[in-house]
Amino acid sequence: MNKMPRIWIEFCTFMLKQPKLTVTRRLFDRALRALPITQHSRIWPLYLKFIKESHDPEVAVKIYRRYLKLFPGDYIEYLTTSGRLDEAAIRLSEIVNNDSFVSKHGKSKHQLWNELCNLISKNPLEIKSLNVDAIIRSGLRRYTDQLGHLWNSLAGYYIRSGLFERARDIYEEAIQTVTTVRDFTQVYDAYAQFEELSLQKRMEVVHANQNSTEKDDCEIDLRMVRLENLIQRRLLLLNSVLLRQNPHNVKEWLKRVQLYEGNDVQVINTFTDAVETVDPQKAVGRLHTLWVEFAKFYEKAEQLEEARLVFKKAVLVSYIKVEHLASVWCEWVEMELRHDNFNEAMRLMRQATSIPSRKVAYHDDTETVQIQLHKSLKLWSLYLDMEESFGTVKSTMACYDRVIDLRIATPQTIINYGLFLEENNYFEEMF
Repeated sequence: MNKMPRIWIEFCTFMLKQPKLTVTRRLFDRALRALPITQHSRIWPLYLKFIKESHDPEVAVKIYRRYLKLFPGDYIEYLTTSGRLDEAAIRLSEIVNNDSFVSKHGKSKHQLWNELCNLISKNPLEIKSLNVDAIIRSGLRRYTDQLGHLWNSLAGYYIRSGLFERARDIYEEAIQTVTTVRDFTQVYDAYAQFEELSLQKRMEVVHANQNSTEKDDCEIDLRMVRLENLIQRRLLLLNSVLLRQNPHNVKEWLKRVQLYEGNDVQVINTFTDAVETVDPQKAVGRLHTLWVEFAKFYEKAEQLEEARLVFKKAVLVSYIKVEHLASVWCEWVEMELRHDNFNEAMRLMRQATSIPSRKVAYHDDTETVQIQLHKSLKLWSLYLDMEESFGTVKSTMACYDRVIDLRIATPQTIINYGLFLEENNYFEEMF
């Protein structure tokens, strides 16, 4: 009857009630040797019940290692509850790196990774056999949708290890690399809480001693400055996250410039990085506003030569729409007019409205916006206003005639032309 599992189960159940640990353990071993491996699953539940009630961890661990070959998950749970966290972490790391492992509790690889990260980050003193930093960083590369949680786990490991400066480095690295607002919020909140608790604990220690030294005061001031600096940088750090998410977002670049308001060096560096980074074909928002604001910054600083240099580069950019390029030219001309450089403004308008040597369609996407610019009504409208203000009657009439020849005149253009001729007594031409 040694091949009958039912007989072994009855025998083992009977022996569980006897206070004879060695005899019972050997009986279970005899049963496993006698039965084929396909029937071991009927014996192991009783065997595990026996070792959990025996209160002998050394024997239990040795038996569990045999059981591990069939069912690894239960062994890790036992190690965790019995306080053998180092071996539990080792076994759990083997499981998450084993592609063929399937949890009998239905846990996904992602859940097992979270369990491993929580285990090693919350028990740094007990776990000595694993490289915690390398394990969590491998998780950062593998699970990009859980970066915030993993970074916090790594920082928490160093905090519980007493390596506070290293934890700060981890938090700084995290907020400089995450690419989603959710991950940034998780890391930033944990970082701020860490700095706040660090300051609070230090103040409690100093107040408890009741005889604070100059060194203690300096330490408190340093931690307070760190916390204030972190709070002040929040908007800038969040802006960096959004720009890492999409470096071609014009609106976020302009927000970054506003955040640096008052720091001219940083403003110039930000504008420079922006115009070098944003691809005109991928830009989200109106790219020309970036160039215009850059030039206006120099204009406000009364550095007209630098502003002109920015505009010279801006008019060479391959914008998506002709209107954007026309807006840049108009802003350049208006800047010259604000500073009473009328001749220079007229020269710029003549340059902008110069007709190319070949015929070009205004809505042809295959052509560059620079070649299509001469048909921009916005540009010609400004040119006409300037001619009426600063030019002669003949030059203004010639300008209106060119607009009509280009077939871009609107009814309002014709009315304005007629009124201008009437004012100057050209009644025949007016009709």
